[in-house]
Amino acid sequence: MSHVVKVDSLQWLNTLSWRNNPVRVVSLCFFVVLVFSTLLAWREVVVLEEAYISSQRNSLENVANKMDAQLQANLDGLKFYRNGMQAALQTPLAFSGLRGAAEAFMQRRQQPQWSVALDNRRTLPVYGVSDDFIAQSALLSRDNPRLSNELTATLEVGYLLRLSTSVRRVAQRVLYVSRAGFFLTNPPITDPKDTIEQYYALVTSPWFTSQTQRNNPGRGFRWQPHAPDSNVQSVAVSLPVDYDHYWYGVLAMEFSLSQIKRYLVVASEGEEEGEYRLYDRRMNQITSLLTDGVIATSLTDPDKAQIAHAFEHDTRGGLRLDTRYISWQKLQNFDGVLIRVHHLQEGLRGEYGSISMALGVLWILFTSMLILAWVVIHRMVNNMTALQKSLQWQAWYDGLTRLFNRGTLFERANTAMKSCREQQKPIAVIQMDLDCFKSINDRFGHQAGDRVLAHTAGLISSRIGSADLAGRVGGEEFCIVLPGATKEAACLTAERIRERINSRELLLGKGVMLRISASFGVSGSDESGQYDVEFLQSVADKRLYQAKQDGRNRVCCSEPPPAE
Repeated sequence: MSHVVKVDSLQWLNTLSWRNNPVRVVSLCFFVVLVFSTLLAWREVVVLEEAYISSQRNSLENVANKMDAQLQANLDGLKFYRNGMQAALQTPLAFSGLRGAAEAFMQRRQQPQWSVALDNRRTLPVYGVSDDFIAQSALLSRDNPRLSNELTATLEVGYLLRLSTSVRRVAQRVLYVSRAGFFLTNPPITDPKDTIEQYYALVTSPWFTSQTQRNNPGRGFRWQPHAPDSNVQSVAVSLPVDYDHYWYGVLAMEFSLSQIKRYLVVASEGEEEGEYRLYDRRMNQITSLLTDGVIATSLTDPDKAQIAHAFEHDTRGGLRLDTRYISWQKLQNFDGVLIRVHHLQEGLRGEYGSISMALGVLWILFTSMLILAWVVIHRMVNNMTALQKSLQWQAWYDGLTRLFNRGTLFERANTAMKSCREQQKPIAVIQMDLDCFKSINDRFGHQAGDRVLAHTAGLISSRIGSADLAGRVGGEEFCIVLPGATKEAACLTAERIRERINSRELLLGKGVMLRISASFGVSGSDESGQYDVEFLQSVADKRLYQAKQDGRNRVCCSEPPPAE
């Protein structure tokens, strides 16, 4: 089959747009439904994720508030002791015992190490070092106008410490360390011979040196960060004692890591999921707490750096690290951050995990049913489209020659006539008939006749243009419409087709070769000015009849002159 026949037979398919293609429309509809269902499922996942994050942060906030409340009680106690010392510095109690303790201090202050006590059952002893020891440090000094008042105030604080800790242990150790060379500690030191070493360790500790007026101009609480590589398993909070613009010393509380963990245990009661960790401001882990069924995982240095960078700019937040979600919140009463690590397996076991899995299963089922429905409907539409195309093709084309049938040819010819008339272009019609076709059917059978017709149709199609129209209008009769062609051009086309048909022999089977011929009649709008298919076709038909009378196998382009 020639290129022209392919173009003619499939031209209507190529002009179809996607909007007229049922298969594409069905696929587009299913795709839109799939996209919207996925978006809705994703939206629900996002809502669940936001609710999950909110629940994590709320749980952490509850634990942080409880932790802050426990620490606040200790910090309030430290403030209470400082207020008591400041009041005692201003107005010392006029007790003979306190006056005697002050006199004993003045007598013993030159000794390398000494202690002063009132009643060990009611108050705590004060331990001190010599004036020579104090003179060796620029940070220490006994040159203050209320030195005796400070000593008696320290004894009064010792009474308060003994009284308060007998009711409730507030910290591992509570201390007052004076710049004047003495200190108070609860519990008391076990061996007074270690006074010098003890005092030196206290005044050189970070929580003491950080309370100078230069290092702490705000005169507030300072936490000593926990050093994991040291032997000290505690953290300390300190508060300076000032009066009348003079720095006397430092009150401090030391908390063991086990005690901080007990605070965390109490604060996290009722929380059934997650891993809680307390870090200082340098991201050194102080303590951690695991709930049942949770396996501890370590944070890498990049993880810690990311968290540290995050809480530098906010007081609370959350981060996603691999299969963990980490929510964090700064504590108000501690120089550090409380972290909750929630693992994926915990989330899957919880209610949010159950809802998410149910949502995922529903989406998978819906998508599977949607795809199955698309496959079924796609096949049905394909079959219906194929059937529609087949019926439409049968309605437009002749099944044997694959050229237009009579109705389609004249319908399209009328359209071409109208277009040529509007554009003032010529149009021509060729009427063609095979010579002696009935004898071929009689001699060789109808199958041979069908092969002749199909062969002739192929030869016609190979000699006309893509804009030309060709159709079978009778048993062995064909009609060709040539838009834009004059009668002379149509005659040349008819002659080429005639020569092509007559120049080739057709094998009919069993060694039988047959040479066929055809007669042609041609008419054109340029000779009559008529743009009517039926008129031009009737003129061409008359000239075809004339070609038959003149001996067949010829082209007739005009009527013979009238006989004289």
